[in-house]
Amino acid sequence: MKVGCIGLGDIAQKAYLPVLAAQQGIDLHLHTRTPATLARVADGLHLPADRRHPTLDALLAQDLDAAFVHAPTVAHPEIVTRLLEAGVPTYVDKPLAYELADSERLVALAERHGSSLAVGFNRRYAPGYAQCADHPRELIIMQKNRVGLPEEPRSMILDDFIHVVDTLRFLVPGPVDDVTVRARTEGGLLHHVVLQLAGDGFTALGVMNRLSGSAEEILEVSGQDTKRQVVNLAEIIDHKGQPTVRRRGDWVPVARQRGIEQAALAFLDAVRTGKVLGARDALATHELCERVVRAVLEGTSGAV
Repeated sequence: MKVGCIGLGDIAQKAYLPVLAAQQGIDLHLHTRTPATLARVADGLHLPADRRHPTLDALLAQDLDAAFVHAPTVAHPEIVTRLLEAGVPTYVDKPLAYELADSERLVALAERHGSSLAVGFNRRYAPGYAQCADHPRELIIMQKNRVGLPEEPRSMILDDFIHVVDTLRFLVPGPVDDVTVRARTEGGLLHHVVLQLAGDGFTALGVMNRLSGSAEEILEVSGQDTKRQVVNLAEIIDHKGQPTVRRRGDWVPVARQRGIEQAALAFLDAVRTGKVLGARDALATHELCERVVRAVLEGTSGAV
């Protein structure tokens, strides 16, 4: 199987390439527009010259079976369009694009060509979060905070808060009939944002504070007098009377802990078996993010 990796930044080098390089039966082909990075990464993986491609055209000429896109978000629409038009099943980091219209176009393009399009919402595969789907979920609270990183609203919400939005959507136990947004901005920068999703018998809260004094990610699901808490994707604490703690094993790779390995392998398995993966559910997350962006930019707190 010929698999292309487009974009060789931190997320590709630290998370995806170690997974892909370890798989038997995969001929890995790399592309980045930075020659020094291409040479360094390919050397580290002991890839021959014919698997190093300085242009997207050169990569597409390899008749790929699948591709992973880890380029900057602004480049996603052009790269993903080229791949889908070439009939290449594509896995792309979130978000699909900064603008909802571009995301809608890419999903429709994949459907017209009958090609898989998978968006990298790895937290759905993270063991701690996936286990929460089996827990009572009358109340869901997720925080993903940072230190000293207020940012322009659209990029912050689409690049980072989108993980919170998608995780809430993944875990809510029923249809959402109320969406509320609260936010604080100053000087055009978003300091914090709170998203509330509610439905019959449940409430879900997503919080991101970019001036929190701590870099942390905490998920809590509770109901029927029990609670499960996941701290930084590594520690699971079950509360029913005395808390019980389960920690990530010392030898568990970070990519597996964060669900990246599982997401990548699920995509490759689908390609091998000829299963076409659609991105309509991923698009619903982008649509909800757009509602949050508009509420923040328009300064309209409350139901949206």
